Amino acid sequence: MSLASVRETVGVLTPDWPALPSVRAAFTLRTGGVSAPPYDSLNVGAHVGDVPARVARNRGRIAERLGLPAEPAWPEQVHGTEVTELDGRQPHGPADAVIARRAGRVCAVQVADCLPVLLAARDASVVGVAHAGWRGLAAGVLEATVSHLAVPPAQLIAWLGPAISAEHFEVGSEVRAAFLARDAGAAAAFTANDRGRWQCDLVALARRRLTALGVTAVAGGEWCTYADPARFFSFRREGRCGRMAALIWLE
Repeated sequence: MSLASVRETVGVLTPDWPALPSVRAAFTLRTGGVSAPPYDSLNVGAHVGDVPARVARNRGRIAERLGLPAEPAWPEQVHGTEVTELDGRQPHGPADAVIARRAGRVCAVQVADCLPVLLAARDASVVGVAHAGWRGLAAGVLEATVSHLAVPPAQLIAWLGPAISAEHFEVGSEVRAAFLARDAGAAAAFTANDRGRWQCDLVALARRRLTALGVTAVAGGEWCTYADPARFFSFRREGRCGRMAALIWLE
């Protein structure tokens, strides 16, 4: 496939946020790849049961589509709070956030309902991305990422990518309790349903955490992975499915 064809078919979202031109970022959709169902078609996850050669081709297409300067760092994600800082090597061990201070280092996380959070310094001195499902959010992955960025929070900008919306994300009382134990105001992000459980708003929870940290410039957060099967993978909707990527790097 020619580069022109790749650019036409490989689906991506580009963040609409006030980052400097040297900050590059994107979120991959599920379209324009080579994987067969249930991973159709632009699956980047090598851990979900897809054919490895197809995953490699999909990652290659994304690299061509975005003009990536290097292979993205693909951390082992465990819904924790570990942050890895790229220094030219691939990350070792589990990590749910990746940051970079040098040009040409591509930070990435994989998602299929969890919330990806891109972060960048206003002066483009450092960038990062966090994988924020409910476990990571409750445990403090955003707090850990902002701490590692080592920039005054008021000098950071954030973009919230596609994630499962409150309408489709039902959780038990233990999830709500995990957030309320740290922030009683988080109750506003949970709505009781008629099954005795709760609808959980990941985007609202992330915004609360970022605001509490002092990150006030927050964009995005308007896409639901569950409700849009044409563009997004959703683990809650499909079970076995591919993964999308949130990527950020400095030129």
